Amino acid sequence: MKKKYSAPHAGQPAKRLSAGSAWLLLLLAPGVAAAQQTIKGTVTDEKNAALPGVTVRLKDGSTAVGTAPDGSYSIKTNGPADILVFSFLGTEPKEVIAGTQTNLNVTLLPDAQKLKDVVVIGYGTSTREDIIGSVSSLKAGEFNQGVLTTPAELLQGKVAGLNITKSGDPNQRPSVVLRGPSTIRTLNGGVTEPFYVIDGVPGASVDLLAPDDIATIDVLKDASSTAIYGTRASNGVIIITTKRAKPGQTRLTYSAYGAVANVSKKVDMLSGDELRKYLVDNKTRPLAQPTDDDGSNTDWQKLVERTSYSTNHNLSFNGSANATDYGASVNYLKNNGILNRTSLERIIYRGFVNQRFFNNRLKLGVNIINSSTTQNDLPQTSVLQNMLFYLPTVSPYNADGSYKENYTRTGSGPLNPLSLVNNNTYVTKDSKTLVNGLVQVDIITGLKLTLSGSNQRTQTNFNSYLNSQSGLAVNLGGVARRNEYETTNDVLELYANYDRSFGQHNLQLLGGYSYQQDRTNDGFGITTQGFANDALGYNNLYLSNPSSLAQIAFDNNPISTLRLISQYGRAQYQYGDRYLAQVSVRRDGSSAFGVNNRYGYFPTAALGWRIINEEFMRGLPAFSDLKVRAGYGVSGNSQGFDAFSSILIYGTPPGSSKYLNNGTISNVVNAVRNENPDLKWESTATTNLGVDVGFFKNRLTASVDFYVKKTSDLIDDVLPVSSTEFQYTTYTANVGSMTNRGIEVALSAVPVQTPSFTWRSSLNFSHNTNRIDNLSTDRFTIPYIQTAQLGGKGQSGNYSQIIQPGSAVGTFTLWHYLGKNEQGVSTFQKADGSTTATQPLTTDQQVVGSAQPKLIYGWSNNFNYKAFDLNFLVRGVYGNKILNATLAGLNNPADARLQNIPRFTLGESFNDINAYLISDRFLESGSYLRLDNASLGYTLRPNTQYVKALRFYVNTNNLFIITKYRGIDPEINIGGLTPGIDNNNYYPKTRTFTLGLTASF
Repeated sequence: MKKKYSAPHAGQPAKRLSAGSAWLLLLLAPGVAAAQQTIKGTVTDEKNAALPGVTVRLKDGSTAVGTAPDGSYSIKTNGPADILVFSFLGTEPKEVIAGTQTNLNVTLLPDAQKLKDVVVIGYGTSTREDIIGSVSSLKAGEFNQGVLTTPAELLQGKVAGLNITKSGDPNQRPSVVLRGPSTIRTLNGGVTEPFYVIDGVPGASVDLLAPDDIATIDVLKDASSTAIYGTRASNGVIIITTKRAKPGQTRLTYSAYGAVANVSKKVDMLSGDELRKYLVDNKTRPLAQPTDDDGSNTDWQKLVERTSYSTNHNLSFNGSANATDYGASVNYLKNNGILNRTSLERIIYRGFVNQRFFNNRLKLGVNIINSSTTQNDLPQTSVLQNMLFYLPTVSPYNADGSYKENYTRTGSGPLNPLSLVNNNTYVTKDSKTLVNGLVQVDIITGLKLTLSGSNQRTQTNFNSYLNSQSGLAVNLGGVARRNEYETTNDVLELYANYDRSFGQHNLQLLGGYSYQQDRTNDGFGITTQGFANDALGYNNLYLSNPSSLAQIAFDNNPISTLRLISQYGRAQYQYGDRYLAQVSVRRDGSSAFGVNNRYGYFPTAALGWRIINEEFMRGLPAFSDLKVRAGYGVSGNSQGFDAFSSILIYGTPPGSSKYLNNGTISNVVNAVRNENPDLKWESTATTNLGVDVGFFKNRLTASVDFYVKKTSDLIDDVLPVSSTEFQYTTYTANVGSMTNRGIEVALSAVPVQTPSFTWRSSLNFSHNTNRIDNLSTDRFTIPYIQTAQLGGKGQSGNYSQIIQPGSAVGTFTLWHYLGKNEQGVSTFQKADGSTTATQPLTTDQQVVGSAQPKLIYGWSNNFNYKAFDLNFLVRGVYGNKILNATLAGLNNPADARLQNIPRFTLGESFNDINAYLISDRFLESGSYLRLDNASLGYTLRPNTQYVKALRFYVNTNNLFIITKYRGIDPEINIGGLTPGIDNNNYYPKTRTFTLGLTASF
């Protein structure tokens, strides 16, 4: 033990050394000087990246230092026998004998025990090996790259059972469906979407996040994982965690890219000369000149579409020092669509700070995010239709420069597409702000209390102006519309986590309370017309001059306040790192539902067995993981409901107008919704069986899940009822059930791993079968629900899909095409089996296929060679059908004098008066295989103090596709009640090339 000497007291003289002592120190001084030395060096990780914040200390505890931002350190030792200890969170500590060396570089490797994959679950975290439910997790390095506007696009093709589809529209959010459809609702939208949780805030908008700020995404699939979120979780839960710095680190990162995109495929329409020749060849009278033929060859698709350019910039700063975590970021995105005048511009500001007190027992945190978005659009339904149908034999402009129009022309494309683009303005401005505060207290060992409160405020302003030259507002003197609505979402959560281990027992308990209030439609909207000129657009509406009150319309959007109060609890138990059990229950009370069903209970139970840790597995060294899982739970779907869903509401019925009441003009007031005190949420009960297996130290892993998902109390929100029994003609009621059965497989392998080259490959595929079980109750008998009124010449009252017991959502009912007769006219089969060459009746329709895919798959590969990386993703679907109603409507030989026709029609008989009828002739395979994402990058690690890494990359999206589908693209929307329909409403898909940079400092 070293003897301690105290310094002399103030005013007391220091003791003088004896002569002998002085001579002894002089003799020993050279030896002491020789023993002490300074060791310098650099600490890096397994990828040779500098590690700042690493603790370097002498094992005897006398001295400790930390590495600088470039990983360098300098420490003094007492002698060659000293032992240096290098330690850093998530890595294996390393001990090195000092010896006589003065330069020592060290590489720290990941700690397999400390770096177990952390998975975020409801109100807590777990490790991958302890998860019992069906959960898929992706980290930032595994995300898709390219021009991505929403977090869902990061997951496309990467998660088994998750079907994500998106067109080329920059302003359209992708359709996201997990494990098949679970509802038949048509109103309010978004009811098929998973529920999002961002940094612990339930229901936060995904529009608040830039993809560059996301660290991990966890997808909770089965009810044993999702039911902790109760009535909002039957479509699955997606939990997003944003980036934070590691302890001791400070990170400054800048990323940017520029992208160019073109239409990947166009509809092959005839040129002006080809159309003239077609009419001559078929001995029909020529087009009227000059109204329908001025000698032009106009490619309307080319005029409406463009090469688009996009750019993205993201600057972020994160740090963690002592007891403080902090960070800020700013993101700017400008994504121009390939249709003229369509674009998305967004800027996001984000900042957070967490401070710990009292030896880390108290944590206070605040997080603030603001997202401001401007969307420019056009009347897509009209533009997408008219750019195909409009005659190519006329030019866009008159001699005076105005747009050429012929409002007397009939047919499907009577309006000048270029005029539709430039004479109509649609602008949406959206501002979202989320403020979240956190108080977390460690009360005793293992017991943590968390109080979280958040306020999310959304201001949405929509402005449109159809000017005086617009074909959509002929002779109206300009039509302006403005609406401004605010939505606020307030959430308060109080919950406690208790985590303790007792020998081989580990227990985790959760109990909590949640209060949420959503206030929507706080605002108004108005439409007016009759302006002196177009100079002000949609501004200064008071300058309008409508000729009657009927030309002034106010939006019928009543303000609504919805409340949700919940209590929840969960218990997780583990014994001997082998046996796992979990139970949970949530009680939700919602003001959206009937007074007889305000509260519901959502229980779950799950078991797991980590077979890999059993004694008998030690004789099977090839296995590195083996776990079986089984779970059952119930979750609900209450998304998209307002506070008036179940009560009697009076208002202005659709189509009603004003009337004269004793000399006063008044609105028509009548019932617009019936009361249903028994209305409840849709409930989904899921049984999930799964197995996780790993081989050769997890160089090869697999997860297989089989599930049965039964949704009961399906809600029909437009159930037709008798006006003699009810005050309004439709009713919102629970009417039936449906079942989804499926299997999901996720495979991951590292086929090659050497010091300089690594190949990682992941394959996932899933199969789901959807079936309507019944649609009737004791009160209502519903044999079927007809959907998908597509219209078209002579077909305005026809339906193309049906919802009925025994069939899937998206089942097609169409006329059966039997070929052409001797006159070249299309024939169809009637209900009695006979053949007809005239338009059949609706009763002659047959069930002919489904829009639901039989297989969804994705295959991603990552190659790393020294500083180079190559990644690509192949994804697709198999076994689904698409109704190509666009091609059916274009295929009209007899109307070739009124509208253009596709090259496809050149093979048709000019006498075929039925060629355009929507039948199973136009029901096509929707299967495809797409090379969706590929990138090549190079990472430069300069040996400087300030720059950690520079990565340069080139990326391409939608490089090629293999499909038999004859439309623009088979990636048709699969969400909602009418999936798989292409009816002049598909914004063209693009092929994009991106050049980007990521810099870390």
